[in-house]
Amino acid sequence: MKRTAIGFLGCGNIGCGVYRLLETHGETMAQNEGVAFDIRRILVRSPGKKRSWDIPAHLLTDRAEDVLDDPQIEIVMEFMGGEEPAASYMIEALRRGKTVVTANKMALAAHWEEIVRAAREHGAGLYYEASVCGAIPIIRALNESLQANRITSMMGIINGTTNYILTRMREEGAAYSDVLADAQRLGLAEPDPTADVEGYDAAYKLSILATLAFHRHVPVESVYREGITKITPQDVQYGREFGLTLKLLAVAREVDGRVEARVHPAFVPDSHPLAGVGGAFNAVYLNGHACGEMMFYGRGAGDMPTASALVSDMIKAAKAKRHMLPAVGDARCEMAEDWACVHFVRMQAKDEPGVLAQVAGLFARHGVSIASVAQKAGGDRPGAVQMIFLTHGGSEQAVRRALCELNHDIASVCSMIRVEGV
Repeated sequence: MKRTAIGFLGCGNIGCGVYRLLETHGETMAQNEGVAFDIRRILVRSPGKKRSWDIPAHLLTDRAEDVLDDPQIEIVMEFMGGEEPAASYMIEALRRGKTVVTANKMALAAHWEEIVRAAREHGAGLYYEASVCGAIPIIRALNESLQANRITSMMGIINGTTNYILTRMREEGAAYSDVLADAQRLGLAEPDPTADVEGYDAAYKLSILATLAFHRHVPVESVYREGITKITPQDVQYGREFGLTLKLLAVAREVDGRVEARVHPAFVPDSHPLAGVGGAFNAVYLNGHACGEMMFYGRGAGDMPTASALVSDMIKAAKAKRHMLPAVGDARCEMAEDWACVHFVRMQAKDEPGVLAQVAGLFARHGVSIASVAQKAGGDRPGAVQMIFLTHGGSEQAVRRALCELNHDIASVCSMIRVEGV
């Protein structure tokens, strides 16, 4: 039986989850897979700190060199999180010919080209299934199962915190701030939730997914990003009346050789498979020219689901006779500056004759076609009403130009939310 020496960089909750899996399930995995693992050193910030799983003190070190310089360590498991020093440590490990297994979407997305180049030049393995959607095998599917396909589009719910918040807002009519506070108390949201609620976490993940799907590097800084902090119960409720469910969506498409990659709140029809993905679950819905439509669904975060994906990668790496690196070309990725979709626009407008005609005329002058409109009582000021427009599919930039020219004396925009999957 093959035995492989491994080292840990970091050992927080996820690292402890991997250690726990190896200790409690390692014998079964060895019998089933024919590989076993010996943990040699574990880099931690505070060796004396109490951890969620009991780890022998002799394995712990606060010196990164004890992992990176050990010639017997073949696989480095990176659990540090964040961009630095994790990215530098991974690159150094790869340069020394050590395989790296990681769940670190931030370091990967921000340093993709440098990390992949180090792996390629030094014949090392790079495994990162757990970096997107936890235990859902979406990266393995893109890299191995769907090679015969040209992926034309994908939409995903790839952040569990925001999905939990928006699910509660829909089911209970609760305010964003109230549900966020509950999520923080339950440990589903960080004390500083910015990375989740402003869409940064999803943007890192989408950069990786779009790069793999379209075989060109999609830089994270090219991903359009918009969070959920301005979403109100009114938006959720009015969308529901149109048969729509609100999600924080990651959307990527290739159209006429250009790639659009964006993260933002978006409605999907209640009949769409993504509409039923509730709570903290994740899902990725994609379309390939040969496979057609398919959806990957499951737990996208948490210590043990993530640990499951990491250990799976570790087994794959240990058994590999030759490491497969991402099939991503060197050609520059041309990013789309505009995209087409349906738009949900909510306005507060004067309740007097002619206002609707003026707004409709403004949309028409910019080539925006209105599919339906609803008027609701309950403006924030006397003599005002809520007007909700659903457009036909059309240019994002055209909608923005029309709204920029809106006469604020008659109406003001409360929200503009895209609608996908129609």
